[in-house]
Amino acid sequence: MPEPNGLLTSTDAGLYCEAGDFFVDPNTPVDRAVVTHAHGDHARRGSGAYLTSAEGESVLRHRMNEGAVIDTLPYGEEIDLNGVRLSFHPAGHVRGSAQVRLEYDGEVWVVTGDFKVTPDPTCTPFELVPCDVLITECTFGLPIYRWPDPDAVFDQINRWWRKNREEGLTSVLFGYSFGKAQRLLAGVDASIGPIYTHGAVEKMTETYRQDGVDLPATTYVSDENAPDDWSKALVVAPSHAGGSRWMQRFDPVSTGFASGWMRIRGNKRRRSLDRGFVLSDHADWPHLNDVIRDSGAETVYVTHGNNDTFARWLQENGIDAHPLALRSAMDESEDADDDSEDDSDGGSSG
Repeated sequence: MPEPNGLLTSTDAGLYCEAGDFFVDPNTPVDRAVVTHAHGDHARRGSGAYLTSAEGESVLRHRMNEGAVIDTLPYGEEIDLNGVRLSFHPAGHVRGSAQVRLEYDGEVWVVTGDFKVTPDPTCTPFELVPCDVLITECTFGLPIYRWPDPDAVFDQINRWWRKNREEGLTSVLFGYSFGKAQRLLAGVDASIGPIYTHGAVEKMTETYRQDGVDLPATTYVSDENAPDDWSKALVVAPSHAGGSRWMQRFDPVSTGFASGWMRIRGNKRRRSLDRGFVLSDHADWPHLNDVIRDSGAETVYVTHGNNDTFARWLQENGIDAHPLALRSAMDESEDADDDSEDDSDGGSSG
């Protein structure tokens, strides 16, 4: 299996740039980490210094140890690291998410991190970055993964919430605490009823608000804040809350989960959910192919998903593509984007 052998190389600690002496999204503490975004499978605690996008500073500080050294760079602005010209470009995945563009000795490499092309009011939209070598995620790198119009999905969520109100059921909507939960809050119809949040969601939502992101009013779920009747409310919580004692206060309840993984109906059944809403913060099959083609990359490495299958598809379509294993199977599980230290969840989001 060919590995990157140029400006970036694959090491036990992750992608390493020897010329610039830094790692991109290292999976273990290093001296200098360039971070695409603050999800736990991309931003590890304990490194000597971090470099991330200016938009992503607050959420990264929220997730790192107190006193972490974090430097930032606005989208599109370049910095010279030992002769390597580095810049961040919007990835559209979650707030602060960035693609890393590296230019050295006349060649351009881009690491996408996680990305989505569909616009999202809670973060800066994706920007296509031309390059010679592309290292891209392919979390949903199978033809079955094609996303519906988000407006139609939010209409489904709103209808579900209204129906539950009429039937006296509390609507509990699961979504990853960083990124997905805030996107859900920004998209639902807050006039239907009050919105309550799990503590992990509320903490990250407050970080978004402090950065100026417009989100509806929410109330942290606690015994002190409990209403007389939960059935009018929408409760937004991370997936680990399902089946916990925390959930018992909402009975009777209807549960839903917003994720790209809900494209497979069996996932809803395995999680014992009442509803699955197909809403992803990653690129689907058509957008993955579009971005790879439009980047103009001569060589493509695919990671964080269906690597072998997707690389073979690209090869059959005339692209010099190779699978690249960067993370453990645990990190690539359905829940890898949630930070276990923050909200007791596993960790790739949908």
